[in-house]
Amino acid sequence: MSDIAFIGGGSFGTALSVMLSKHGYKVNIWDRNPNVVNDINVKRENIKYLANVTIPVNVTAFAELRKAVEGNKVIVLSVPSHAIREVSKNIKDYIDKDAIIVNIAKGIEENSLKRLSEVIEDELPNNPVVVLSGPSHAEEVALDIPTTVVVASKNIEYAKKVQDMFMTNKFRVYTNDDIVGVEIGGAVKNIIALAAGVSDGAGYGDNTKAALMTRGMSEIVRIGTKLGAKKETFFGLSGIGDLIVTCTSMHSRNRRAGILIGKGIKVEDACKEIGMVVEGVKSCSAFYKLKEQLNVSMPITDALYKVLFENKDPKYGVYELMSRDKKDEVY
Repeated sequence: MSDIAFIGGGSFGTALSVMLSKHGYKVNIWDRNPNVVNDINVKRENIKYLANVTIPVNVTAFAELRKAVEGNKVIVLSVPSHAIREVSKNIKDYIDKDAIIVNIAKGIEENSLKRLSEVIEDELPNNPVVVLSGPSHAEEVALDIPTTVVVASKNIEYAKKVQDMFMTNKFRVYTNDDIVGVEIGGAVKNIIALAAGVSDGAGYGDNTKAALMTRGMSEIVRIGTKLGAKKETFFGLSGIGDLIVTCTSMHSRNRRAGILIGKGIKVEDACKEIGMVVEGVKSCSAFYKLKEQLNVSMPITDALYKVLFENKDPKYGVYELMSRDKKDEVY
């Protein structure tokens, strides 16, 4: 039995596993890819998702889900957002009813438009859910570069338990009881980061990116508060913090994919070149539908949606954004 189990051996899940194992925890990782399982157990490296990082011996990978999760008190869902419902269903019969579910994916479910914690609660109604978010590139977490994140839950006591487990002198963890705000901030920033990458790829400069980030934050606040989040949450780690790092870093899959799209590469080909899930694509589609339902103004999301799904030229999308009717900055 381990202390904590990760469902999904992607880059961030692996990085957190490495960090936790260095601090004495026994960690299990389940992954559906047998090559990932073998590389972790034999080569002590996750070559596919986090190359050149040594994985300590107290991390064990499994191809069988039951063996990975059974008996663990903390289960971390480290799969893409679209897989959250499936893996929640799949672990239901194997986990304890009081096991804490920690979700590190960022997005909303495209069909139901539910937040991911709501999806988990649908499938695992008896288990407490904690969301971990914030500016935390896997490549830096794995190298013990100082990083700060936030954990949120409906019941703050469960967030505090996760805080105690994850916090180190290189990985600082804050708590927040606004789970709606933490989830929405983490999801919408991927849309803005993708747009920022498109801007870079199209040849625009720092002024344009600063405008996208600033007005993008307005969109995050508008949709988040409409859903019941606290405005101040978005000026914290899961809002402005995550937005800054994802829009400006080449570690960001969303920004890198956006650069390729801005250069004229098709969305499917750009995502294929990145080699990992680009959450901003699915999030853009989902939030485009959600903002229509809620009647929330999200012009950057509108423009990106047209680029991604209606084959609109990125430069014309920027032109349309710049040519809208004049208005006051705060309204």
